[in-house]
Amino acid sequence: MLAAAVLAIAGCSPDRAATYYPGYVEGEYVRVASPLSGTLIRLAVERGTQVAQGAPLFSLEDAQERAARSEAEARVRQAQATLADLEKGRRPPEVAAVRAQLAQAQASLVQSEADLARTRKLVADRFLPPQQQDAAVAARDRDRARVAELVAQVRVANLPARGDAIAAASAEVRAASDALSQAQWRIDQKSQAAPAAGLVDDTLYRPGEWVAAGAPVVSLLPPGNVKVRFFVPEAQLATIKAGDAVTVRCDGCAQDIAARVRFIAPQAEYTPPVIYSRESRSKLVYLVEARPEVPVAALHPGLPVEVTLAAPAR
Repeated sequence: MLAAAVLAIAGCSPDRAATYYPGYVEGEYVRVASPLSGTLIRLAVERGTQVAQGAPLFSLEDAQERAARSEAEARVRQAQATLADLEKGRRPPEVAAVRAQLAQAQASLVQSEADLARTRKLVADRFLPPQQQDAAVAARDRDRARVAELVAQVRVANLPARGDAIAAASAEVRAASDALSQAQWRIDQKSQAAPAAGLVDDTLYRPGEWVAAGAPVVSLLPPGNVKVRFFVPEAQLATIKAGDAVTVRCDGCAQDIAARVRFIAPQAEYTPPVIYSRESRSKLVYLVEARPEVPVAALHPGLPVEVTLAAPAR
């Protein structure tokens, strides 16, 4: 029909057809959806209302996602506690117990060294057999080894865990934190806000309905997404290029609307099949899209308009 109107204008007024073309307004809608499925529990907007950027649009039930976040938070706390325990070493009471054992061993060493000194004197004076001195030396060496063992245990008790164990615990903390971030992201995706200010063109679900993952719930039309579509005959196509200024008129518009060509279709459109002869090429039309330089509230999708090309500069 639009192509026929273009041809009719071309036949009635050749001069006017070179600059005046019929068209209509169309919108590029933003269909807001959640990547997750769920029951729609809240629809915050109605059709025909204007919303600001960031305004809440709808919410899906998220009980399962909140439970998953609570579990992830608990796992983060558990992993952090394990890492902190490995970094601190033993508890103070455990270290104190080892120190007490060391004190006992040191006292035993003092006693065994004194016994060894007396035994050596008695053996030298032939009051005791040499075997008694050997026994005293063995007791002294045993107590020395025990003291050395407990000194090492005290040092180990004050050390953190091995580096590999700490690295593994740190990795567990990071993994748990990432799982918590994923759980929070899933909760955030259950509620969607307006990505841009605009008109609520349609709401596709009602509260209580099941919404599939990725299914649009609200359709928005930002002011900058309104465009004008018109058709240009093949003969005039060479006179138009992207960026050209055009003037748009509509019934009820207070004044002309300035717009610029943004797109020219690479393929022709036509009604009943034609043969590409010199006589039939005049029936071909090409789709051209233009966007207003400033958003105009009067331009509604489906509104018929008239488009006039700006006069070429001389």
